[in-house]
Amino acid sequence: MLSQKAKYALHALLYLADRPASEPTQIAEIAESQHMPRKFLELILLELKRHGLVRSTRGKHGGYTLAKPPESITFGQVVRYIDGPLALVPCASKTAYRRCEDCLSEVECPIRDTMRKTRDAAARVLDNSTLAEAIRRPHHRIDIGAGI
Repeated sequence: MLSQKAKYALHALLYLADRPASEPTQIAEIAESQHMPRKFLELILLELKRHGLVRSTRGKHGGYTLAKPPESITFGQVVRYIDGPLALVPCASKTAYRRCEDCLSEVECPIRDTMRKTRDAAARVLDNSTLAEAIRRPHHRIDIGAGI
């Protein structure tokens, strides 16, 4: 399941992607417009900065901007940076593989096979969905507190 932290990260990035690239946006504006706790958003933006997705500018007119074009930032990248691997079980992960302790045979395991297919399907969608595409789609504002 997608964590609240990853949802907030995606909403913040989409908000920045929809703003002029040369105009830094302050945390307070993002937090207020997206109904997010400011302190939590600060931590998320620091993490996104560490991964090279946003940059910050100090000063009176400072704030955050995307560090890359919105066409080059995928939902898959964001989810992996914030929540970790997409796989639901460790033996199905490409980036954080670990054998399941209770597994008798990975080769014959029907759970692993299904979880690998699930991971692959999710990766196909997430890795082919960019911020640019998402902000171009007609959509209604989603209340992120409604338990989506």
